[in-house]
Amino acid sequence: MTDPHTAEALRSIACRPMARADAMDPASVAAQLSVLPRWRLVGGALQADYRFPDWWEAIAFVNALAWMVHAQDHHPDLLVSYDRCTVRFGTHSAGGVTLNDFVCAACADAVYDARPSR
Repeated sequence: MTDPHTAEALRSIACRPMARADAMDPASVAAQLSVLPRWRLVGGALQADYRFPDWWEAIAFVNALAWMVHAQDHHPDLLVSYDRCTVRFGTHSAGGVTLNDFVCAACADAVYDARPSR
């Protein structure tokens, strides 16, 4: 296990193709989660819930998130409702959580925190 990256450091990393050997061990996942308080491990993937005042802002977040994850080529599962978006990142090719998931989680938090209506 290595020391966790800061959220800022995570946002500076580009995602790359991952394989089974890149899956993080449970202790490393737990350590890295400590720097991203919105996120938790659920069913083998990272998950966070984002809340919004209305549907329009939820969809605006989804669209901004879509641009970011497309650039990273690492796409989440999304559940969108009127005032909420649940985001899940897992790396299928690795069969678990990888650095890519944490990179995109940190970037998703930055997208959320940059909303003009905050």
